[in-house]
Amino acid sequence: MQKQEKKSATAGAVFRVYIQHVVKYPWRIFFVFLGAIIVQAGTLAAPLFLREFFNLLASGTPSAAVVNQLFLLLALVGAMYLLEWLGRRIQEISNLYLAALVMADLLGTAFGYLINHSYNFFTSNFAGSLTSKVSRFGRSFEAIFDSILLQFFPTFLFVTGSVVILFLRNHTLGIALGVWVIVFLWFQITVARIRQPIRKARAEADTKITATLADAIGNQNTIALFSGAEGEKVLFKKVIAAWQTITLKLWNADNRIWGGIGLFMIVIEVGLLGGGVFYWQKGLFTIGDFVLIQAYLLTTFDRLVSINRELRRFYDAIADAGEMVAILQMPHEIKDAVDAKPLAVADANISFENITFSFNPDQPILEDFSLAIPGGQKVALVGPSGAGKSTITKLLLRLFDVKGGTVEIDGQNIASVTQNSVRDAIAFVPQEPILFHRTLMENIRYGRRQASDDEVLDAARKAHCDKFISALPEKYNTFVGERGIKLSGGERQRVAIARAILKNSPILVLDEATSSLDSESEALIQDALKTLMEGKTVIVIAHRLSTIMRMDRIVVLQDGVIVADGTHAELLEHKGLYHKLWSIQAGGFLLDDE
Repeated sequence: MQKQEKKSATAGAVFRVYIQHVVKYPWRIFFVFLGAIIVQAGTLAAPLFLREFFNLLASGTPSAAVVNQLFLLLALVGAMYLLEWLGRRIQEISNLYLAALVMADLLGTAFGYLINHSYNFFTSNFAGSLTSKVSRFGRSFEAIFDSILLQFFPTFLFVTGSVVILFLRNHTLGIALGVWVIVFLWFQITVARIRQPIRKARAEADTKITATLADAIGNQNTIALFSGAEGEKVLFKKVIAAWQTITLKLWNADNRIWGGIGLFMIVIEVGLLGGGVFYWQKGLFTIGDFVLIQAYLLTTFDRLVSINRELRRFYDAIADAGEMVAILQMPHEIKDAVDAKPLAVADANISFENITFSFNPDQPILEDFSLAIPGGQKVALVGPSGAGKSTITKLLLRLFDVKGGTVEIDGQNIASVTQNSVRDAIAFVPQEPILFHRTLMENIRYGRRQASDDEVLDAARKAHCDKFISALPEKYNTFVGERGIKLSGGERQRVAIARAILKNSPILVLDEATSSLDSESEALIQDALKTLMEGKTVIVIAHRLSTIMRMDRIVVLQDGVIVADGTHAELLEHKGLYHKLWSIQAGGFLLDDE
C-alpha cells in the first residue's frame, strides 16, 4: 500500500522545486536583478549628494557660486531618484512577467503530478484539502519570490552599500554599523527558524479547516437528513479552537520579536549619532555626515522592519508550499514500467493468474485467485458483500497493483503495458457514476473526447438519455452540478452508460450498472446494454440476479474464493450459494432494487 503522506516538506525541498521552474527564464531573472541593482545604486547615491548639499549650506555666505553648486547637487539628487524610478520599473515589469510564467508552470506541474496519483491516494485525502494545497503552492511562490527579489536582495544591497560608504567615511562607525547588522540579521533568522514549526502547525491547521469545511459542504444532504447540523458545528468549533490556539501562539511569538527589534534600533540610533558627536568635536565629522548617517539609518530601519514582516510572510509561504511539495515528493503508487508499451487488444481474453491482494496484510481479500474469461464471453460476478467482486474489477483496471500473480489481457501482463492503454481498452460503468460539473454534452463526450456531436447524440439515444435531456431548458448544454447532483441517480447512470457506449471499448465492466433505475428505465437500459455487449468481453457485477440470468457464465464468489461457476440453470441445480441467493430474491425477502 501507499506510504503515509508527509504533512510538509523541508524549506530546502521547496526551494529546489521553485528554482527548477525559475531557471527556465534566465533573461527575465537577469532584468529583475538588474533593476534591483539600479534601484539600490540610486538610493545609496542620493544621500551622498545630500551630504555635500548640507555641508555647503553650513559653510557660510550664500554666494552665487555656492548657490549654483547647491542647484547642481539638487539636480544630481533628482537624477539619482529618477535612476531609482527607472530601475524600479525594470524590476517590477520583469518581475510581473516572470512570476506569472513560473506560477502557471508550477500549477501545471502540481496538477499534472497530483492527478496521476493512485485511486488509493484520492480515497485517502479530502478533495478540498488537495485543492487548497495546489492553490497555495502557486500563491506561495509569489510570496517567496517577492520576498527574495523585492525585499531580501535589495535590502542586502542597500545595507551592504551603507556599511561600506560609512566605513570609508569613518572606519569605527562603519564597523559598528556592520556588526550591528550582522547581529540583527542573526537574531531575525534565529527567531524565524525557532517559530517555523509553529508556522507549519498553523498551515496544517488551515488545511484542517479547509478539509472540514469541504467534507461538511459536500455532505450537506446527509447532515440535513440525519439532523447533524449541531454536531457538525461542534466539530467545526473544535477545529477552529485548535487553529485559534496555534495562531495566538504564533502571534505572541511575533510580538516578542517586535519588542527585540525595537531595542536593536534604539541602540544603533543612539550609538551612531553619539559617535558622530564625538568625531564632530574633533573636527572629523560634518553636518552633512549627520544627514548621511540619518538617511542611511532611517532607510535601513525601514528595510529591516520590512524584512521582519516579510520573514513572517516568507516562512508562512514555505509552510504552505511544503504541503504540496510533500505530495510531489511522494512516488506514484501505480506507475508504468520503464519500457511499457501500449496494450495490443485482439480477442480481449482476460486472465487472473494466482492473484494475491489485500489492503491489510492480516486480512487478505484474494489469495491464489485464478479466473480465465475468454474473449467475447459475458461473465457475471455474484456473491455477498465483501466477497471481492469490485476488487477484481479494480485490479483489472489497475487502480491497484496485485501483491502476487498477474492480470493479463490477451496474454499481456497489464503491469508491463501503459496504464492509459489498459483503461482505454475497458469501458467501465460504476455503481455510483460521478459526473463533472460540466454540460451533459461534455460529460458524455468524455467517453471519447474526439467524438462528433452526432456521435454523442447517438450514444445518448442508445442509452435512453435523449428523452430526459431534451426536456431540459438548455438540453445538452445543461450543467449537471458538482458530481452530477442536479440529476437523479437513474439519470446519472444513463449518462454513464451513454459514455461507455460512446467509448466502445473491447472490454466492458458493469458494476451494478442498473441498480439506480426504475423498472421501466431498467428495461430500456437492458436493451441498450444488450446492443453494447455485442462482440465484447463483459464482466457484470450485480446483486439483482434477475439482471444476469442470460449471461454466458456466472461466477459465484465468497470470501475471495470461487465457490461456483456455470450458467444460471446449472447453478440453480447445484443447490449452493447461488441457489440460496436466488431463492431469497425470488421469494421477495429482498427488495427489487437491492
